[in-house]
Amino acid sequence: MISIIDDDESIREATRGLVRSLGYQAAAFQSAEDFLQSEGRDATSCVITDIQMPGISGLDLQDRLRGEGCSTPIIFITAYPQERAKARAMKAGAIGFFGKPFDDQALIACLDRALAEGGGRG
Repeated sequence: MISIIDDDESIREATRGLVRSLGYQAAAFQSAEDFLQSEGRDATSCVITDIQMPGISGLDLQDRLRGEGCSTPIIFITAYPQERAKARAMKAGAIGFFGKPFDDQALIACLDRALAEGGGRG
C-alpha cells in the first residue's frame, strides 16, 4: 500500500491515479492527521507526502514516524522546494524530494527504489 498525503485534492488524486496505474494499491489522505489515525497506516509500504499542509507538516510527520521507530520510506513532493527543507528531509532518511509539478518518471523510479527491498507490486 502506498499512502499519499496532500491537502491539494487535485495533486492527491493525480498521484493516486499514477500509483494505481503502476499496479500498486494506493490510499489518499488530505492531512497527516488523517493518515496517522487510519487503519491502513501499518500496511503502508511507502509514504508520498506534501510538506506544507495545515496541521502537521510533512517534515513533522517524518519526525514523528521516525521517533516512533517507523522506517517506512518517505518521498516528499512540494510546491516550495527549499534547500533547507530538502536537506532536513534527506538527513532524516527521505528517499526522494520533488518540486511540484514533479516529473512522473522520476517519481516512479524513486518509488520503485523505495519498494525494491520490500517486495513488489500489488
